[in-house]
Amino acid sequence: MRIAIMQPYFLPYLGHFQLIGAVDRFVVYDNIKFTKKGWINRNRLLANGEPSTLTLPIRNDSDDLDIRDRYLARDFDRTKLLNKVHGTYRSAPFFAPTCALFEAIITCSEENLFSFILHSLNLTCAHIGIRTPLVVSSSIPVDHGLRAEDRVLAICQAEKAATYINPHSGAQLYSPSRFTQSRIELRFLKPRSPVYRQFADPFVPSLSIIDVLMFNPLPLIQDWLATEYELLSAADVLGSDAGQGFYMPVASSQ
Repeated sequence: MRIAIMQPYFLPYLGHFQLIGAVDRFVVYDNIKFTKKGWINRNRLLANGEPSTLTLPIRNDSDDLDIRDRYLARDFDRTKLLNKVHGTYRSAPFFAPTCALFEAIITCSEENLFSFILHSLNLTCAHIGIRTPLVVSSSIPVDHGLRAEDRVLAICQAEKAATYINPHSGAQLYSPSRFTQSRIELRFLKPRSPVYRQFADPFVPSLSIIDVLMFNPLPLIQDWLATEYELLSAADVLGSDAGQGFYMPVASSQ
């Protein structure tokens, strides 16, 4: 059993979906603190050849609340957001099917932030052919007072995971020796960034999956999901001492 555990992100980039597709179960945190100015409620699309931020507005509330306790703003103008995407991408080669997906995501009546984003992830996975189950973290019977690596290990054990896969950019948050002691293989996914045509403008990488879908046929995207990444060992990412207990992880905010 291979699992990954991540925060929910709104319409994330291709690499996030590569991670979902690379595992047997994908755990989505709902019971951790909402991160301001992160990627939970925003992402980037194209606008006049430049990256432009797409944001889900949220209600003003306590910074101590978990993601599952945050809500979309009451004045969230879904039509305005749809019109922005229509104006940017209406000439894109795969506008019609991608716009239909985007409309189904944005017009969801759910006001809870976590539920809204989880719905968007499920719809996008279905659209691009990923069948990995998305599991809500609070549904897993572990001590949810644990933090960072301790919580990850507890979830892995509860899910009977043989392998835990994390984005390679977060490698320094983990101590490989602890996974070895728990008999869980630690791997890191390093995505490659396929270059594709975005109208006649210079390519802008790492945009939302919506941008990828606007400009590329689904079979090509499905090939990228399956092949355009490397799955690395802890030693590949952290060096030959990774499994010897000498590595000291940095603190995590989770």
